[in-house]
Amino acid sequence: MNCAAASTQHSALLRVAHAACRCVLFALALGLPVAALAAEADGKVPSKAAVSDAIPAEGVTPKMAAGAERRSEGRLVIFNRPIFTFRSDFLGVPPAERAAGARHRIITTLERGGEGRVSVENAELGAVIKVDGRLAFFIANVDVEAVGADTLEGVTEAAVRALEQAIAATKEARDARSFTSAAIWAGGATVIYLCALWILRFVGRAVTGRMLRLAESTAGQLRIGGTEIVRSEGLLRFVNFALRVGFWAIALLLTYQWIGYILGRFPFTRPWGDGLNTFLVETVVDMLTAVARAVPDLLIVVVIFMIARIVNGLLHNFFDGVQERRVHVDWIDADSVRPTRRLVSIGVWIFALVMAYPYIPGSDSEAFKGLSVLIGLMVSIGGSGLVGQAASGLILMYTRTYRPGEYVRIAEHEGTIVEMGMFTTRVRTGLGEELTLPNSLVLGAVTKNYSRVVRGEGFVLDSTITIGYDAPWRQVHAMLIEAARRTEGVLSVPAPHVFQTALSDFYVEYRVVCQGLPSDPRPRAQLVSDLHGNIQDVFNEHGVQIMSPHYLGDPAQSKVVPKDRWYTAPAKPPK
Repeated sequence: MNCAAASTQHSALLRVAHAACRCVLFALALGLPVAALAAEADGKVPSKAAVSDAIPAEGVTPKMAAGAERRSEGRLVIFNRPIFTFRSDFLGVPPAERAAGARHRIITTLERGGEGRVSVENAELGAVIKVDGRLAFFIANVDVEAVGADTLEGVTEAAVRALEQAIAATKEARDARSFTSAAIWAGGATVIYLCALWILRFVGRAVTGRMLRLAESTAGQLRIGGTEIVRSEGLLRFVNFALRVGFWAIALLLTYQWIGYILGRFPFTRPWGDGLNTFLVETVVDMLTAVARAVPDLLIVVVIFMIARIVNGLLHNFFDGVQERRVHVDWIDADSVRPTRRLVSIGVWIFALVMAYPYIPGSDSEAFKGLSVLIGLMVSIGGSGLVGQAASGLILMYTRTYRPGEYVRIAEHEGTIVEMGMFTTRVRTGLGEELTLPNSLVLGAVTKNYSRVVRGEGFVLDSTITIGYDAPWRQVHAMLIEAARRTEGVLSVPAPHVFQTALSDFYVEYRVVCQGLPSDPRPRAQLVSDLHGNIQDVFNEHGVQIMSPHYLGDPAQSKVVPKDRWYTAPAKPPK
């Protein structure tokens, strides 16, 4: 892996060096045309062709200048330097044509030779800018009024300063000695830059090898209970990726500084170099300034969240006391402590977030506002069902419809409550099943609680049968009580009771109600099954026919099972 990383860095350095050489050739190509002006006899009165070459982007004919100016929207540019922007018509001439004419006049004046002295004459409608006594351009009051942020004197002074710098740059470009010095400095900077890349490659290889060996040895030591926390392969890939990112960041920073320096050495490209250097410095300064300004607000955010954490700690201690029954209050019991603590904790943190929101850096930006709106929209659209489930869960918790450990019947589902959650309720049946019911379903269905009416632990179990009118009801009552008494697990106190719940057309409906004492959910299902079996045995013993589920007519003989057939094969009698 070390060889692969070194090969990657070596190829990256080659690409960077190749790009660097191309930039050098480009910078020299920009300087060579203006260096040819040094061949003039005295260097003071350049020829028209020389000035045209020295200012390659300016053009000579008004038609060419007008075409370029239409693209630059009325900006007057001399030797790659913006001088002034014409923003309104003056005497019927549009801004683009005014800029083109000004450029043509300035170039013509420079071709004539001279000191290049810039002067200003105030007029009634604006200010006249002259070069060596010749008209260069006119700044009208309407140009300043279109901006509305400065005075005519300030705008004129800035334009004069920019024009003087452009003229000085053209003179410097015609100086062979200046160009030679700039080329030497650029070459020296290039050599230093390439040496820095070579050193960076050498140091990068050494650091990469050492860090990879360290990561490989460290990954095997990070274990908990014999299990490796961080896999060696993943850690090595992460370290290699981080080192490559760091290498490229340093190489690009060196390249950025080198290009800015090279461009800044030549007059024509100096504005580009100054722009690169200024951009980097301003970006760093803006970042540091933003961090410095954000520190007080961040401190306030930290204080708010610390207070929220302290409040949550106090509330947790209170709720722990209620759950352990060390603290007694009327509005909450031990069963609802857990959800209440969770809700109160969420409420405290939400309140803290709302209080800290204005102090979060960037909270007033449009991007932050747009993200907040997007999150709110997602929550409102996608969370409507969750909100309904949570509301149903809260209603079930605080109305105490049931509690964990109680035996209930919800619609057609029957079992013991295992857990009451915010969104769902888990029920374990006596048949080895665990049901997860949405709280909205539970709240909308009829719930029968078989544990709430008993004293202590336990639940109510019942069974309903129909017997014909020819059977004495007192006998039926006694047989049902006897069947309940035979059932193992049914309590004798309170004693079983029998109720006649309906007098139907062909039979009487009886219901036996008794109480069982379970240790887990399965005994109730087993008790119900045992109770049904005992009811059949008792009624068969006494020759009473069970009419359920439908009665059509009296048979020739009673439909009962004699006792000698109770254990017909494959059934076996109990030992």
